[in-house]
Amino acid sequence: MGTNDKVPGFEKREHMAIITIPGFATDDIATDAFFCELSELCAGIEMDEDVRVVIITSPEEKIPFKKKRAKGSLPSNLHGETSPLSPHPSESIAGLDRPTIAAIHGDAFGQGLELAMACDIRIAAESSYFSLPHIHEGLVPQDGGTQRLPRLVGKGKALEMILTGESIDAREALRIGLVNMVQSSGDVTKKALDLARDMATKAPISLRFTREAIYKGMDLTLDQGLRMEGDLYLLLYGTQDRIHGIESFQKKQKPSFQGK
Repeated sequence: MGTNDKVPGFEKREHMAIITIPGFATDDIATDAFFCELSELCAGIEMDEDVRVVIITSPEEKIPFKKKRAKGSLPSNLHGETSPLSPHPSESIAGLDRPTIAAIHGDAFGQGLELAMACDIRIAAESSYFSLPHIHEGLVPQDGGTQRLPRLVGKGKALEMILTGESIDAREALRIGLVNMVQSSGDVTKKALDLARDMATKAPISLRFTREAIYKGMDLTLDQGLRMEGDLYLLLYGTQDRIHGIESFQKKQKPSFQGK
C-alpha cells in the first residue's frame, strides 16, 4: 500500500482489494487528480471478479489528532485543491457492487468522513473523532454528507452535527450508529482484514444481491422491497454456488464458492 500524498495506494490479496487513501481519516483532502485516480481504481475493481471485498483505509502512521478540536476550530484544508465541479469521490466507493469496509485509524473530518460513510461498514480507532465542519466556512457538505449521515444516524442527530459543525468521539459515533465497531488503534487494520476475509469466504453473488436488496429497498415501499427480495432470491436459486453450498452443508464441509 503506497503512501504518496498524490496517489491512492492499492493492494490485492485473498480476494480483497485494499485502497489506501492518504488523508482519508484526516482533513488533508487530496486533489481532483487524486480523485480521478480513485475513480479509475474503483472502475478496475468492478471489472475484477476475483475481488470480493474492498477495504478503504489510510496510512496507519497518519493519526494527527489526539483530542477533540476546540470549538470553532477549522480544519487546515477542508477542500484541498478540488473545485465545486469536481467529481464526487464517495460515489466511486458507494457505486462498488461488493462489500466495502472503512478502516479509520485517526479522525474523519469533512470529506474524509463523507468517504467513510460511502462504505458499508466502518471500523474506527477508539481515539478517533468525527465531524462535518463545513458550516464554519459557510459551506455545505458536497460529497454525500447531507444525505448519508441522516440515513446512518437519523435526521435529528445529523442536523445537530452538520448545523453545529462540532465533532463527536468514537464512542458516541458507535452509540449513534455512525461507526459499526471501535477498536484500539493498533487493532483497526486487523479487525478490518479479519472481517473482510470472513466475508470473502461467502458466495460472491449472494453478497452482491444482499447489498442490492438492502440499499435499493430503502427507496421502495415495503411491498416493492419484498418483491425485489423475492426476485433476487429466485435469481440465486439456480446458481452453482447455491447448489455447492447445500452439498457442502449436507456433507458438513466448508464450502468454496466460485461466484457462479
